[in-house]
Amino acid sequence: MGWDEKRLSMKINVWGINYSPELTGIAVYNAGMCDYLAEQGDEVTMVCGFPYYPSWRKAEADQLALFRNEKVGDVLVCRCWQYVPAKPSAWRRVLHELSFALTSLWRQLTLAPPDIYIVVSPPLLLGLAAWLISSIKRRPFLFHVQDLQPDSALSLSMLPRFLSKFLYSIERFSYDRAKIVSGISLEMLDAFRAKGVDVTKILLFPNWVDLKAESNSPASGTWKSRRHIPEQTRIVSYAGNMGVKQGLEIAIEAVKQLRDRTDILFVLAGDGAQKSYLLKIVNEAKLTNVLMLPVLPESEYVELLKDSDICLITQLPGTGASFFPSKLLKILSMGRAVITNADEKTTLYAQIVQAGFGVPAGINNDGGAFASAIVDLLENADLRFLMGENGRRYVAQFERKQVLSAFRQALAGSDSLSERQREHTLARR
Repeated sequence: MGWDEKRLSMKINVWGINYSPELTGIAVYNAGMCDYLAEQGDEVTMVCGFPYYPSWRKAEADQLALFRNEKVGDVLVCRCWQYVPAKPSAWRRVLHELSFALTSLWRQLTLAPPDIYIVVSPPLLLGLAAWLISSIKRRPFLFHVQDLQPDSALSLSMLPRFLSKFLYSIERFSYDRAKIVSGISLEMLDAFRAKGVDVTKILLFPNWVDLKAESNSPASGTWKSRRHIPEQTRIVSYAGNMGVKQGLEIAIEAVKQLRDRTDILFVLAGDGAQKSYLLKIVNEAKLTNVLMLPVLPESEYVELLKDSDICLITQLPGTGASFFPSKLLKILSMGRAVITNADEKTTLYAQIVQAGFGVPAGINNDGGAFASAIVDLLENADLRFLMGENGRRYVAQFERKQVLSAFRQALAGSDSLSERQREHTLARR
């Protein structure tokens, strides 16, 4: 018999700090996963924090709220208080994640046991909380890794070595206790194996893109018209988180290098821990060829991509070989050419070279080389078109239904779940 996606239903508890209505980062994929599972008839509960990312600010009404339940579509969303620092430093981030781990652990104790917990990291500390809940409720947990947090923290010297070692201990503990350990790229799976994770429980669960939605993209020029930008202006854009890891200083350096090119406009849209610092550089240098915008609504974000000649993917050197920015998938689905400063040891560099959807440039934070690559690619429309077509072909493997269907099938096929699935399905009938 073939796989019937709606044949068995599951009770699933997804546990992660970020969720809708946050528009960037992990929240998008947590929400998309929950929505899809609910569409298939699964009973889905999401335990998360109050919205704060990427601005690192909670809404006034959420400041003193300890817990709140709400129904978002067919998903029960249980929000838990978390400390959100106005200026996130390394130690404040630790407190931020610890606060959520503790309050969400308490909330999980009050909820009925599911068939499986899907625990999303970061925060890495949820691994400890998940093991405790898993032991008490006697239910397995899948540990889904969006970022190898200890590797990034150590390579960027964000934390003292002793604390990095502590994080590695938590990481190893979490991997050992999880029923399944999933990651978003093949390189991340290689990292799991190198860390000693049992190969029989490693699962590839990449981020995805809704290609059907991209087929209804807006007409060219819509965004320029909205922003009163001359039609002939070339747009070089970045949209997403503006944190330390993104290393957007190299983009600002390119803006400086090309400040006399009135035909080129850089658009940097988003929010994050480094945005005020980047704005300060722009203002002090009196740069007029860059437009700094907040996080854009989805519809305007798509319009911006459509009108962009080049999209930038920047990352600070040393952020980790397995770092694979989720924003890339959306860019490629729109057929845009990419320029990145990722170095030769990274997943992004390997993919961009193999698939041919962009140009690696400005490695080691060479702003001059980065700016030169932008100019060269702007002057070669045929190459940009070819890269766009290569990107569309590459991104087809990350189509939403294909990725999420395979993931759900892996969940349903887990030996520890099959009996409880049958029980729940019979009970509902």
